[in-house]
Amino acid sequence: MSILPIVTYNDSVLRDKTEPISELTEEVSELIEDMIETMYNSDGVGLAAPQIGKSLKIFVMDGDPVVEDEEEKHGVMVFINPEIVEKKGKNIPMDEGCLSIPEVREKVFRPETIVIKYRDKDFSEKVEEFSGWIARIIQHENDHLNGILFIDYLSSFRKRMVKSDLEQIDLGNIEVEYPIVSRG
Repeated sequence: MSILPIVTYNDSVLRDKTEPISELTEEVSELIEDMIETMYNSDGVGLAAPQIGKSLKIFVMDGDPVVEDEEEKHGVMVFINPEIVEKKGKNIPMDEGCLSIPEVREKVFRPETIVIKYRDKDFSEKVEEFSGWIARIIQHENDHLNGILFIDYLSSFRKRMVKSDLEQIDLGNIEVEYPIVSRG
């Protein structure tokens, strides 16, 4: 297993459309293990393949550290070729951050419940419903697979407010405890 560097928001791979994974190969299994190790090393709760420079339709997550007491814990989850098939409930505001946009946190509105179809780490097809923090993380990571970053949801005013933070990332002036690659 390897800890991989995380690309920052200005890398074009984060805006690319990802390619589906057609089968579970040894390379995909190794990628899953590397992504999980990288996510934990970065103190993240989710990591999508584009964040490590791969235009593949896969993300990993472990929302247990942030779920509320009444929410179900799921441990590490792997989502291959995910597709959100339904969004339910009110749009709820919550602070979000991203390993590819270090030190920036902003409030984003997202549906409180989703239904998602995906393949798990064994490539078994699943359709499940999630709510709360787990739904939030899934939506955030799934956005990465579609070239969307959480800052895209911000108002023009909020985007101007984080502009200087983004410039500092471009200049490589942000210190984090995990390896990053800035391609400004």
